[in-house]
Amino acid sequence: MGVVNVTPDSFSDGGRWFDVAAAVERGAALLDEGADLLDVGGESTRPGAARVPVEEELARVLPVVEQLVARGAVVSVDTTRAVVAAQAVDRGAVLVNDVSGGMADPDMASVVAGTGAAYVAMHWRGHADVMDAHDTYDDVVADVRRELAERVATLRAAGVRDEQVVLDPGLGFAKTGESNWPLLAHLPELVADGYPVLVGASRKRFLGHLMAGPDGTPAPPAARDDATAAVTALAAAAGAWAVRVHEVAASAAAVRVAARWRDAQVGTAGGAAGHVRTEHATTRHATTGAAQEGAR
Repeated sequence: MGVVNVTPDSFSDGGRWFDVAAAVERGAALLDEGADLLDVGGESTRPGAARVPVEEELARVLPVVEQLVARGAVVSVDTTRAVVAAQAVDRGAVLVNDVSGGMADPDMASVVAGTGAAYVAMHWRGHADVMDAHDTYDDVVADVRRELAERVATLRAAGVRDEQVVLDPGLGFAKTGESNWPLLAHLPELVADGYPVLVGASRKRFLGHLMAGPDGTPAPPAARDDATAAVTALAAAAGAWAVRVHEVAASAAAVRVAARWRDAQVGTAGGAAGHVRTEHATTRHATTGAAQEGAR
């Protein structure tokens, strides 16, 4: 999943793709690098970010979604707002990537149920301006799994089918540093819960701290891509369905390596596991198969 930020204040690219034409060309470049899916977002979720008026988010996102779909791209919309999700799906998006897991907008679940779009429910404890204060866990792996299960129960109650759901442990969201690592180390446990799993580690703070210089200064976002690709390889080997990344080429290579590694472990080294494209109205068969094969 390649990231297309249509924002002026993203932590990772600082507004390089804020213009619609630039965002569309960026998406096309990510497809050329091997992205299977493009995630278009119009509101930054970096720590401390303020919310964007809904009219502005719509103006940023919809033209990019429409133009990328017209080019044949498989597109997801990164939003916590039901109205943005509904209009993006109407323009061809096939997946709603909601970092709040439906908690930010009570209408989101009904929109997802009504459209039949695939839906990423991420672990979330609050908007960007307050999330760091919620980095308190008894056992981060158990707590995240339990809270995601609660989100799934709420989605089911609203009519969302299991076949639509993808889970995301929410790396960096209410997880400022060390609490991210146990989630990655125990990723197979989350995969074992039966839903496809999306991993979004790309360029995040905990990788910046890991790659800090001799004086302790965290590596800047663009210097975290090698570490991101390493996480991609490990996540794919652990059975993740997708990784959400800012730079695609290295992670696409990492997925191929992990897929061949897994093939060799089960004696099918000639297989091509790991390359599964998202289809409209994702089905349990397709998404679970992708998760089992370690697809991106």
